[in-house]
Amino acid sequence: MTLSRALPIALMLVMLPLAAADAQFGGMPGMPGAPGMPGAPGMPGMPGAPFGAPQAPPPACQKLLGYRDETSKHGQALQAAGKRKAPAEEVCKLFKAFLESEGRFVKALEENSATCGVPADAIKQVKLGHSKASETGKRVCEAAAQGGQPAGPSLSEALGATPIVPDSSSRGQGTFDTLVGSPLAR
Repeated sequence: MTLSRALPIALMLVMLPLAAADAQFGGMPGMPGAPGMPGAPGMPGMPGAPFGAPQAPPPACQKLLGYRDETSKHGQALQAAGKRKAPAEEVCKLFKAFLESEGRFVKALEENSATCGVPADAIKQVKLGHSKASETGKRVCEAAAQGGQPAGPSLSEALGATPIVPDSSSRGQGTFDTLVGSPLAR
C-alpha cells in the first residue's frame, strides 16, 4: 500500500480517539453546561441557574483544555495535508508536531484526571490512540526518509517481458469482435 493510500486511513485513526475524549469532557466539574452538575445552567434552584454566571473551570482544567485544542489543531493540519496529498517529508514534520502535542495532552490528562473529572476510560482511549498514531508516524517518517524510491519491479519487469498493447486499428479480427456493434445484425 502506498503512502498516499495509507495516509487518509492513518489520519482517521489518529483523530478518532481525540473525538471520543472530546465527548467525555462535557461532564468536567466546574465546566459550564456540565449535565447534572450543581450550578449548571438550567438547573432550577441552584446558584448559576439560567440568570447566574457560569463557573469557570479550575486552572488545571483550563490548561488541559488548551492542550486538547492544540492537539486538535495539529490533527486538523495533518488531515489537511493528507487531503492535499502533501509530500511525505512535510507529513512527517506534521506528525512529529502532532505526536508531541498529543503526548503533552496525555500527560496532562493523567496528572489532572481527578481534579477535572476525566474518566479512566477516556485516558485509556487517548493513550491507545497515541500509541497507534506513534506507530503510524514512525512508518510515515521512514517512508519520507527513503524518499521516492520505487516499491519494486513491476510484474512485466520481474518476468522479463514488455507489456504489449493490442493494435486497435484493425477491425473484424480477434476475440472481442462481438463487443463492437450488434451481434444480431450479423
